[in-house]
Amino acid sequence: MRQILTLLLCLGALVSIAKLRAQPVENPVDINQAAASNKSVELAKLELQRITDLIALGALPRVRLQQAEANLADAEDEAVLERTLYGNLPAKGAGEEVSKEMIAAAQRRVDRQQARLDRAREIVSAGVAAQSYLLPVEEELTTRQTGLELARLRARLMTEIAAANNIPKLAEVPDPGVEDSQFFAQGMEHYEGDGAFDESRQLAPLEWAFESKFARPLPISAEGETEVHRALGFDHRGRVDVAVKPNQPEGVWLRQYLKLRKIPYYAFAHAIPGKATAAHVHIGPGSTRLTTWVSPRLVPRPHSAD
Repeated sequence: MRQILTLLLCLGALVSIAKLRAQPVENPVDINQAAASNKSVELAKLELQRITDLIALGALPRVRLQQAEANLADAEDEAVLERTLYGNLPAKGAGEEVSKEMIAAAQRRVDRQQARLDRAREIVSAGVAAQSYLLPVEEELTTRQTGLELARLRARLMTEIAAANNIPKLAEVPDPGVEDSQFFAQGMEHYEGDGAFDESRQLAPLEWAFESKFARPLPISAEGETEVHRALGFDHRGRVDVAVKPNQPEGVWLRQYLKLRKIPYYAFAHAIPGKATAAHVHIGPGSTRLTTWVSPRLVPRPHSAD
């Protein structure tokens, strides 16, 4: 769970920057925040009505109506974010519509603040206000842009969690069949998938799913380049080795997880000279041979291995 914990810590840092506060829904503080958000919407509606009435009487310019409408829209979108973004991650992820709603609300708040900044720059360019007039408007835009990035990151994480919950339960994972027996007799299985493994995006959800299923961390034995792989002459960057036997429940589950996501892997049933030092599952495309100078005519060739 190291990477997913890192990801969540990053989320926490972004929350602080964006003035976000993430606490359980059951927490009284969170309930108070939701109530405050609803209160803000109600106050914005009352202010809009007040300004509408004053404009009808000719007491205020019509531009104030646009400002009040934008403030109400901001409050309504903030209420959406209070519900979808600021709390704990859903245990089973979230549907696509919730993610779209969250990102759309954050994007609208950015767009409205960008419009405010554009108007403020026009005022400064006209000499009506000093350059310092832009500072709070720019700071608010930065805050909202950070919130938008947080919404996108959270949506991606919720999608991965939801997908991980669709992996078959341990009781549903079948025992190795005839096909497994044949490949284990040869000592290795290769699944090509889509040929790519994005460690920064795909490893954390895998760690979360594995720990949820087996109540222990994913036993990573090698992540990226290691001394052992360099000694064997392999470029192991962007690859991960997991110390599970591929014919045991954890290994069967892991192979199914990777196949469902079209993530390439090599499963080794035992040590194979020149390829694997022990039974494990290698996640990612095959390691290539490191370039060593022997002759300008020699070109490194790919080698599917540990």
